[in-house]
Amino acid sequence: MRIAVKKLKGKVNNPDRRKFIRASVLGSMGSLLGMDLVFGKYIPDGLIPLGLLGESNFAQLLKKHPNLSLLNDKPWNIETPAHLLDDKITTAERMFVRNNGNMPEGIDEKSWVLKVDGESVEREIEFSLTDLKNHFPKKEYQLTIECGGNGRYEFNPPAKGNQWTTGAVSCGLWAGVSVKDLLNEVGIKKDAVYVGYYGADTHLSGSKTKEVISRGVPISKALEKESLLAYELNGQPIPMANGFPLRLVFGGWPGSTSGKWVNRLSIRNKVHDGAKMGGQSYRVPCEEVAPGEMVANKDMCIIESMPVKSIITYPKSGAIIQKGQTLPIRGHAWAGDDLVEKMEISIDYGQSWLEIPIQPPANRLAWQHFENQIEFPGEGYYEVWAKASSDKGKSQPMVVPGWNPKGYLNNACHRIAIKVKA
Repeated sequence: MRIAVKKLKGKVNNPDRRKFIRASVLGSMGSLLGMDLVFGKYIPDGLIPLGLLGESNFAQLLKKHPNLSLLNDKPWNIETPAHLLDDKITTAERMFVRNNGNMPEGIDEKSWVLKVDGESVEREIEFSLTDLKNHFPKKEYQLTIECGGNGRYEFNPPAKGNQWTTGAVSCGLWAGVSVKDLLNEVGIKKDAVYVGYYGADTHLSGSKTKEVISRGVPISKALEKESLLAYELNGQPIPMANGFPLRLVFGGWPGSTSGKWVNRLSIRNKVHDGAKMGGQSYRVPCEEVAPGEMVANKDMCIIESMPVKSIITYPKSGAIIQKGQTLPIRGHAWAGDDLVEKMEISIDYGQSWLEIPIQPPANRLAWQHFENQIEFPGEGYYEVWAKASSDKGKSQPMVVPGWNPKGYLNNACHRIAIKVKA
């Protein structure tokens, strides 16, 4: 990753301008280190001091909570521990990061352009951010975004990829342009099948021609009223690590469909064929397979709506309470395109379940909240398990569901450890 440098048109070849930009970057790095960058003038362009690459410094670089968990820094992949997701609306600093390549550099929102094209568009049009903000009504929704690989660490045999535990999920208050309004503006032909996106992130290899990730959704999902081209998160500009200045948000579907740093949308007359749309990327076996079994690409199906799931956000696992004390518990549940209809908890490893209240969502595709009090029969070690069920009759499995080669869609019951002492 390189420190972002604002590039000004017509001035990048000016030696004085280059010196000014370099001095600004070195000054910024010195501020993050908390001391002078001795011999900083000799640092090769694009190189970041090691002192800014440690696990303790991603929070400064990306403006994230310091207690988030760093899984990878090339590219950045950072998850949120369950107890830090206790807010009903996820704050920007606690929102997980899932990148596939290098974040774009030198973004100037004043010159940012979104191009809309494709075989099934009536009129190819380019929009500036000002156009999007002034020409279209602003829409705002709480929307759940979850990485398709959330929970991958539990699969056995292990699946390759970032070993997400429970925290690759969020529900922020997103605001921007309705994708439906945008598509109606440019016009869509009757043969439209898919909407694909392209972003400004770059390939880890440094190649300027290789795509990083370019996915999309069927036209029916794009036309849902909650589907957004967002430019705000919780009333503020979207953080760089989460897609500034413009990103897609398709609530209830895998996060890979909600492209970041979006500068192009293509209305396709076929299933989009961008990077990570084919092969086994974001796909699961169309039929169940045995653990470890090889699956041909042709037998893999694209992930669409995410499964029903829940997370306990309070207390933190490992909490200790006194005998006779009741334990307050709370968390969130979600079910892709569907509604969570029932929430249950167990303290005896699923032998019995207690149904507890589940609140309705703030709007469709927002997660839902639950809270309750738990009593324990005596001293000892306990586990509290949470199980959500959707209005379509689907429930979380008690243990890891069917294995798949990429470790997607683990929606097993979330559990926390509790100790009761005299």
